[in-house]
Parts: sequence; structure tokens; C-alpha cells
Amino acid sequence: MADGAMTATFLAVIGGASLLAVTARRLHPTDRLPSLEGWALADRSLGPVWTWLLLGGTIFTAYTFTAVPGLAYGNGAAAFFAVPYTVIVCPLAFVLLSRLWTVARRHGYVTVADFVRGRYGSPPLALVVALTGILATMPYLALQLLGIRAVLTAGGVYPQGAAGDLVMVALFAGLAIATYRHGLRAPAVISALKAVAVFVSLTVVCWLVLERLGGPGAVFEGAARRLGGTDVAHSPLLLSPEQQPAYATLALGSTLALLMYPHVLTAGFAADGPRTLRKVSVALPAWTGLLALFGFLGVAALAAGVQAPRGGAEAAVPMLVDRLMPGPLAGLVFAAITVGALVPAAVMSIAAATCFVRNVYVEYIHPTATPKRQVRIAKAVSLTAKVGAVAFVFGLRDQDAINLQLLGGVWILQIFPAVAVGLFTGRLHPRALLAGWGVGMVAGTFMVVREGFSSVVALGSGPWEIYAGLVALLLNLTVVVAGTAVLERLGVPRGADATDLPPRLTVGRGPETGANNP
Repeated sequence: MADGAMTATFLAVIGGASLLAVTARRLHPTDRLPSLEGWALADRSLGPVWTWLLLGGTIFTAYTFTAVPGLAYGNGAAAFFAVPYTVIVCPLAFVLLSRLWTVARRHGYVTVADFVRGRYGSPPLALVVALTGILATMPYLALQLLGIRAVLTAGGVYPQGAAGDLVMVALFAGLAIATYRHGLRAPAVISALKAVAVFVSLTVVCWLVLERLGGPGAVFEGAARRLGGTDVAHSPLLLSPEQQPAYATLALGSTLALLMYPHVLTAGFAADGPRTLRKVSVALPAWTGLLALFGFLGVAALAAGVQAPRGGAEAAVPMLVDRLMPGPLAGLVFAAITVGALVPAAVMSIAAATCFVRNVYVEYIHPTATPKRQVRIAKAVSLTAKVGAVAFVFGLRDQDAINLQLLGGVWILQIFPAVAVGLFTGRLHPRALLAGWGVGMVAGTFMVVREGFSSVVALGSGPWEIYAGLVALLLNLTVVVAGTAVLERLGVPRGADATDLPPRLTVGRGPETGANNP
């Protein structure tokens, strides 16, 4: 049960986040008329520090900070696939985000589907890219609320019954209002508090855990014994040979999928130039260090003998914090993770709303909508997305959101050929890309559902398993390449390329000028 000091600290941090959200309008104020670019991308004006805060705060969500240590608590080293993939994604972001930003800024693209529309001249392909992004984002948004509830319940801060539901609604209401009024500037400002709270609290928690449990050696030895081994080298704490293919393919597939999510691209598009994005990509591993420490806390919870509820391993670290930490520090940790959910949740709702307005509403419903009307519709859709996420959490089982998010990761990976490959070559035929997308979506969904909503599937008849999303992507690419060859041979026409990117794969310097404002 939460004590007074814990509750006071928690409320103080949450109150600070709300106050910061109110001041979001002062972040790069502008006298421009309302526009979707201004509301959803903060007028593409964020410098290196703000972009690092926002992009890191968007990528590393509250559910990441609970699911990874929960997996480490239950399965040992397999959970740490998230660490290499968030390191590998940095050089990929260095190349892809800066190049994509340059094209988007030059042509006024606000979403990645805008880029696909311009690159291939194919409205249907742009539509499926936008809808896939929305479909993959919505359960991810709901998971942020589940992460908050899991943390607060384990810490005794979340009341049972209707009172707890009101706490959740109140936490989300301030975010919803600030995002509605100020757009991306609200989560950008809150991301500064998230960074300070998470970095400070996690550093102190790890120091106290090491001091009380006898150092890292004692932690790993204790965890190894809890998992049934005699020592670290002879325990399930380490990867077995059979687990290595799943570990490697999960890391690779997650890397390729991460930069396809609309909320990550929205945070990237808000930067003030490609040089800023390259600087931020170099500095992003600092956030990865946080993730590794959270994973270590999952091992520490195992060593400390924390008994998480059955099927609720994500509560292990909050229970460890509640057991070992003084009330004020525990309140700071719980508040940091809560704020950690508010930032990505806000960006996700903005990204989903922007995709809907630009690539569905304007393209198919109201082509003559004014910029002011586009902003008004985007605000309404963003608010609806948040309300829908709250209703989803209250109305369905937690496992339903987790299952849909697992599918979302497989789905979003299927737009990689159209987006990432399309940045370097325009040779792929849009109809082949549509066919590849369809094959990847069907195959990926079938594999995940067949395995009982597991993201890894058996490789042949052996004991090895691999990531289903990567298998679906390989099928997708095979269909795309073969389909392009057939369609070109048949002379099937393609849409006009409206971008200034080269039509073929080149190894020379891309179109970016290197300046922050080309």
C-alpha cells in the first residue's frame, strides 16, 4: 500500500508534467496561420536537444520499461534482445531519417504515406501505408495505459474499482487537453521532465539495488539459482543455442520495424534539419543504456525473490522498487514511468490523426479542406484516439491489447519495402509493392495467430525459432522483386515520381544539403 510520502512525490511529478504541458505554446512560438505541419510537427523547428528528448521519449515507452524487465524476470537473457536492436537502429536512423526529412521538407510531406504517394504516384499504396500505420499504432497506444496501470497497481498507488479508473482518466485528461491545444509541442516539453525523472530515478534505484543485494555478481548468481541453475554459466539466465536464432531475428526485425512506426517518424519530421537528426542518432544510445538498466532490474527482482503475480511479470520491477526503496524515491520511479507513458501516447495519437487527415480525409473525403479545417479534424481524431485507448483498456482484457500490439509489430514491418527501400530506388513497381504488402500481412498474421499470438515461430521441424515478422518481410520482398520484373516485362504503367530522389540505387551523396534549413 502506498504511503503518504510516495503518493506526494508521485503527485508532485505528475503535477509538474501538467504544468509543463500548459507552457508548451511557448516552445518556438509562431505567428503563422494554423496548419497541420505546425500542429503535428511543431513547424519542423526542434533543435538537437529537443529532438533528442522527444525522439528518445517517444521510442522508449512505459511498456518497454516494464515489459523488458518482466521478460528478464521470467526468461533471463532473452529479454535483452531489445538492447542490441535499439543500438542497431541508431545508424539506420542516421541514414534513413535524415534522407526522409529532406524529401519531406522539400515537398511539404507531413506523413510517410505522403512520401509514398509522391515517390510512386500511387494513391492506393499510400492508403495502405497510412492505414497500416494507424492499425499498428492504436494497440501500442493502449499499451501505454496498461503500462501505467501495471506500475501503479504494483506500487499500491492505483485504487481498486471505479476510483482507479478515475485516476487513469484524470492522468490522461491533462495530456489530452494539452495535445489538443498545442499539438506536438506538448509531448516535446513533457519529454524533458521524462528524461530527468527517468535518468535520475533509475540511477539511484540501480545504486541502491546493488548496495543492498551485494553487487552485480551476487545479483546474477542469485537470479541464476532462482531459475534452477547452480551458477550463471549453468542456468537458464543465459541464452541456449536454440534461443539464439529467435534472439537475433527479433533484434533485426524490431530494428527494421521501429523506424516505420508513424509516431517515431512524426518525432523525426519535427526536427529542424537533417544535420540535427544525424546528431540525435549518434546520441540516442544514451536512452538504450536506460533500457539495459531496466532489464538488469528484472534480473535483480528475480535475485531478490520478488513473487510477481502469475502472468504479470511486468509487475516485478515495481514490486522490487516498492520493497527496497524509501517512499519518496519509489514515488519518483512510479511517476517517471507514468510520465514515460504520456509522451509516446501523445505522439502516437498525433501521428495516427495526421495519417488519417492527410491520407484518408483529404485524399478521399474532402480534397479541398483548408489548412485550418485539417487541423480541426486532426485535433478531433487525436482526442478520439485517446478516448478509444482508455475505453479499450477498461473494456477488454490486457492480453487482447498485448496480442494486437504483437501483430502490429509484424504489420508495420510490411511497409518497409515501400518506405525504406523506396528512399534509395524507385525501380520497384507500386502494384508489386501492394501485392508484397498483402502477402506479408496475411502470412505474418497467420503465423502469429497460429502460434497462439507468439511473435516467434518454429523454423522447420527443429527446436529453433525465428521472428514471424522477418519471415513475412522476406516473403513480401520476394513478391515485390518478382512482381516488379513481371510487370515491367508486361509493360504495365506506373505512376509519376514527384520526388527529387534518384530512380536507381546510388552510393553517392544523397539530395540533402547538410544544412539545417535547405
